[in-house]
Amino acid sequence: MDDTVAVALFRHGLTEANKSHAYLGWTDSPLCPVHRDKLSAAPQGYKRIFASDLGRCMKTAAILFPDQSIQPCHEWREMHFGEWEGRTYEELKDNPDYQKWLENPFSGVMPGGESYSEFTARVDKGWRKLTDHLLQSNISDAAMITHGGVIRYLLGKYAPEQREFWEWQVPFGRGYELRWTREAFRRGERCTLLQEAGLMGSPNG
Repeated sequence: MDDTVAVALFRHGLTEANKSHAYLGWTDSPLCPVHRDKLSAAPQGYKRIFASDLGRCMKTAAILFPDQSIQPCHEWREMHFGEWEGRTYEELKDNPDYQKWLENPFSGVMPGGESYSEFTARVDKGWRKLTDHLLQSNISDAAMITHGGVIRYLLGKYAPEQREFWEWQVPFGRGYELRWTREAFRRGERCTLLQEAGLMGSPNG
């Protein structure tokens, strides 16, 4: 086995709430049937499959990896939007708390939800668990089915090229594969190779 580690990050399929541009964090929503039917099995070869434990990710994972065991992980959930879960910009635009949060979403706090720092601390905890598992088990390839915010954060931290959070484009049902040398992965460095993973169906449903 060569001395590299690859982790693929896939975003779940488009949901009905995503179609209406609602904030969708820990609240779940069914996959949009048209987009769901365009998803197909991802390239095989990943030794471990992890997913956010929310239904939209678990269902997407079952489509992408139909013959593999899926390990659900709470840490890979999207940011919790609190009282704004399921609501749209049009519904919230006159809310003073929402206006304040929009001015600085990386330091503001949503009523009943997570701050950005709480969200990233949770994702970092999940990443450490993933890293430890792959290294201790001598596994070289894994895939994770998660959410747009999680993927943007991880790409911002581990992609070879540094970009701002919102600069990363993460279409529904698509993914990125990050590859490191095993030692660089152990040290938590940026990956040496980033490429699209599993080009499935239409990116926009």
